[in-house]
Amino acid sequence: MTTVSQAPGRRGLLTETWLVLGVSLGASAIWSILRIIERLTREVALGQQTSALNSSVTPDRPWLDLAYQLVGVALGVIPAFLALHLLTTRPGPGAHGEPAAYRIVGFDLRKPVQDLLRGAGLATVIGVPGLGLYAAAKAIGLNTTVAAANLSGAWWTIPVLILAAAQNAVLEEVVMVAYLFGRWAQAGWTQWTVIVVSALIRGSYHLYQGFGGFVGNAVMGVIFGWIYTRTKRVMPLVVAHTLLDVVAFVGYALLKDHLSWL
Repeated sequence: MTTVSQAPGRRGLLTETWLVLGVSLGASAIWSILRIIERLTREVALGQQTSALNSSVTPDRPWLDLAYQLVGVALGVIPAFLALHLLTTRPGPGAHGEPAAYRIVGFDLRKPVQDLLRGAGLATVIGVPGLGLYAAAKAIGLNTTVAAANLSGAWWTIPVLILAAAQNAVLEEVVMVAYLFGRWAQAGWTQWTVIVVSALIRGSYHLYQGFGGFVGNAVMGVIFGWIYTRTKRVMPLVVAHTLLDVVAFVGYALLKDHLSWL
């Protein structure tokens, strides 16, 4: 006896998206909102505070710290593959018979050179103004100082930071763009509603850094979202996001002792 699964309806699609967000970046957004409230109610001004990323867990035991970091990367990317699994096994209305979600959203290696070139160009377009926005927000007290890498100086520090950058990129671009854009479109949302809501959520889970982090990432979300609606490939976004985070993480680790403004 075979069971025919019905495509999820609009309510089911929206419920699914909120559940996926609830176990991933939506939860991060809620914690980040609480974090910025906590920061704003301190006696110390926001601009004098520091947000530490990629921190050591057991700096006195590098082997165990490496295990923590690798497990964090592996577990952190799971929601992205959950989203792709749902797109494949629950394709939604009118999507029967289409190829696996990986190909539909362009999360594959069919166009490596094109994806790399587009991603590198996009990283440049986003990265330079983004650095200026961060510096300006920090200067006027609307952003914390972001300490982007705080691992012990072990041999594995740089490789782990690169892995962390890739994990962030896959998680955010697959969930916030590839998955949500597909699901919300199936639920009947307009293109710009999808782009703006996704961008606002993206900005919200960076609020712990300050208001510069919120604005910068929300703008990045709008640009990435608009590009995805034109190309239907998420890989250039993953490449761009990875490059941005590699520069931020590895650059900070290498230069923090030489550049006082970092």
